[in-house]
Amino acid sequence: MKHILTLSFLAILLASCGGDKKNTVEKVIESNNLEKIRAKRAELVAEQDIVQSKIKQLDVKIKKLDTTQNIPLITTFKAKEEIFNHVLELQGNVTTKKLLTITPEFSGILTNVYVKEGQRVNKGQVLAKIDDGGLSQQLAQLKIQSALAKTTFDRQKRLWDQKIGSEIQFLQAKSAYESQQEAINQLQQQINKTTVRAPFSGTIDDVITEKGSVVAAGQSPLMQIVNLSDMYIETDVPESYLPFVTKGKDVTVEFPVLNKTINTKIRQAGDVINAANRTFKVEIGVPNKDKSIKPNLTARLKINDYTNEKAILIPQSIISENAEGEQYVYVVKNKKENDQGTVNKVIIKTGKTQGDVIEVLENIESGAELIKEGARSVKEGQTVKVINY
Repeated sequence: MKHILTLSFLAILLASCGGDKKNTVEKVIESNNLEKIRAKRAELVAEQDIVQSKIKQLDVKIKKLDTTQNIPLITTFKAKEEIFNHVLELQGNVTTKKLLTITPEFSGILTNVYVKEGQRVNKGQVLAKIDDGGLSQQLAQLKIQSALAKTTFDRQKRLWDQKIGSEIQFLQAKSAYESQQEAINQLQQQINKTTVRAPFSGTIDDVITEKGSVVAAGQSPLMQIVNLSDMYIETDVPESYLPFVTKGKDVTVEFPVLNKTINTKIRQAGDVINAANRTFKVEIGVPNKDKSIKPNLTARLKINDYTNEKAILIPQSIISENAEGEQYVYVVKNKKENDQGTVNKVIIKTGKTQGDVIEVLENIESGAELIKEGARSVKEGQTVKVINY
């Protein structure tokens, strides 16, 4: 309003004297008379001062008459129902139950290594051989003795079946034969331990001990085998999330190093709380068809622990708190056609937060118009003007 009146006054002033002034100024300039030019300039400056003085008088009057200029200008937004998926953000490391450093079950000299690094092997495949230290010869002797014991037992059994001979002779022959068989089985098990086999199908990641080395049972690492098809992430979750973080919950996994994101689910949630840090463990399955995900890779987890299909979400920045600790926001009521309305304070109850927004649980309905910019400078019952862009 102020600018409109100012422009109108200037337009009238220019219209009334603009033509004569222009001609007069041009004639003075054409005269090339320095004194006349300076005099004309002084005259125009004086007229300009008079105009500025009159504009100031008009501004003072406008300020008294224009009641709208003291009304605060604010922006608003309307609350609406939307789906709210709250996520718990954690960090974890990729691991697998099929990552193993193979150690021998028998002590001796490593006579052969049949695989190399990077080689794909199947479960049960022979990987290496350890010298049995003469056990094979002992086994051959036992088998000869067992054959004799079997022949003796068979004869005694035929006689016993015909009621010939004593029972004690039959039982002694049977015991001798069974003892030989048991000795053979035990020695065969020892010899079997000299052959190192793959415990599962996978890839030989590292051959640690070379052929000709002396190895000790259960101590000397021979090679490392890994299977990347059964990967998972293990992480600790605070006990307060126990009712919400359960088996089958959706999880978004980000691998910063690979610039890769996958969607998966919790495949197992622990039933025991760790007394030391008040957490429980969860396992998240990791699909790895392209084998790009490796053990011990760092991952960021976003676990969906809460969903509200009809949530009211508002920016946390517009919430204030009173002396009693109650949270409140301002809404605009009785909004008129000129976009002016009345400020109304509403006490609210909030729920979970996610980023810059927070869930409102009570006293704000869908369609309510909340003050955004200017929320910190208005008061209850004040008239405001909405200037949403």
